[in-house]
Amino acid sequence: MSTQIIRPARSLSGSLTVPGDKSISHRYAMLAGLAEGTSRLTNFSTGADPHSSLSCMESLGATVVRNDDGTIDVTGVAGAFRQPTVALDCGNSGSTMRMLSGLIASHPHTFTLIGDASLTVRPMERIRKPLSQMGAKMDLVEGHAPITIHGGPLHAIDFTTPIPSAQVKTAVLFAGLQAEGTTSLSEAIRTRDHSEHALRAFGATLTRSEASANQPAKLSILGGQRLKAINATVPGDISSAAFFLCAALLFPDANLVLDSLGMNPTRAALLDVIAALGGKIKILSVEEHNGEMIGTIQVNRAPDAASSAPFVIGGALTAQVIDELPALAAIAPYTANGLIIRDAQELRVKESDRIALVAKNLSAMGAKFTENPDGLEIPGGQSLHGAAIDSGDDHRIAMAFSIAALRASGETEIHGAESARISFPEFYTSLDALAQR
Repeated sequence: MSTQIIRPARSLSGSLTVPGDKSISHRYAMLAGLAEGTSRLTNFSTGADPHSSLSCMESLGATVVRNDDGTIDVTGVAGAFRQPTVALDCGNSGSTMRMLSGLIASHPHTFTLIGDASLTVRPMERIRKPLSQMGAKMDLVEGHAPITIHGGPLHAIDFTTPIPSAQVKTAVLFAGLQAEGTTSLSEAIRTRDHSEHALRAFGATLTRSEASANQPAKLSILGGQRLKAINATVPGDISSAAFFLCAALLFPDANLVLDSLGMNPTRAALLDVIAALGGKIKILSVEEHNGEMIGTIQVNRAPDAASSAPFVIGGALTAQVIDELPALAAIAPYTANGLIIRDAQELRVKESDRIALVAKNLSAMGAKFTENPDGLEIPGGQSLHGAAIDSGDDHRIAMAFSIAALRASGETEIHGAESARISFPEFYTSLDALAQR
């Protein structure tokens, strides 16, 4: 386990291009592996998780070539995965395990999906329910991995997601793409829509009916569609950018430019939260690629406004910024008015219990707060001190408290800092380049 020492900074300034979006990279890797032809993926995520998806595609018969210029070529199996000779190792990636289960369930083979110690305790029953309704035969171990799937023909269902989950939605859509009939999925709270854009980019047709007073929004996809290879550029990952967006809130003279950033509306709610916490955001450019918005933004800290109530993240907004909550919570003590996080019980079953770890590390740095079962209440206007941070080998906890350390008095030790490689291997290099000391 590595330890990173973070010294206080006096400001943050410069420009940054963050790695390709993890969520989109996962989906492009899987659909390219299933499609006919060779897809070229540019700016594919450098994090370990999406490369677990690529490795699983190779085990299933796709050909993956990593080019010297950083692009990745994936030659798909034209709709017919082979019987893998080894277990499909999903590493630390819940996205890989859950979405891949839907992608492979219709294929006439036996698949075993495994992962590391953290992934093995994460809940997987949430995907077994809809996939079993479609006819899939799945064996779990007390609701967890390893998962064994006995593949075979699937039939369409009309499913309503019990919790907001883009991974569950994707598993159902991927299975529905290969099932008999038209599969429909309703979600009361809209989750990130990268899967819908990716499926359309690879040639699939799916429809969305918007929510009404009596009915939630519904997605429908016809089974039996074939996918064709694409050339695609992955936008920069806004969840990785979140750490630097939060860092920009810490200093009155901060000036940060983020290039080629993914600005999908179902993810860009983070920018609204940053503005509510005291950020000033200017969109310099924006364009569309394969349904995804990519832009360049400038971020500064706005002058402190008159004191008001803490900003509240709850309900649908919590689902939209679920991955960014650790970073927001870590810098909340420094904000003028503080932050209240509600409806975030899903954080307790991520790579770690993120609510508990945020609370533990805020306490270590001397912050005042209240921990609740579904979130945190963190007053603003506080001063923190350096401390030994327990990342719990969770990449988002390690990076979140590295940012909080920039405004703390004294040095901070981030234990388990190497976990950042899961999503953002370049994080500490980028942090050193932007922090003014």
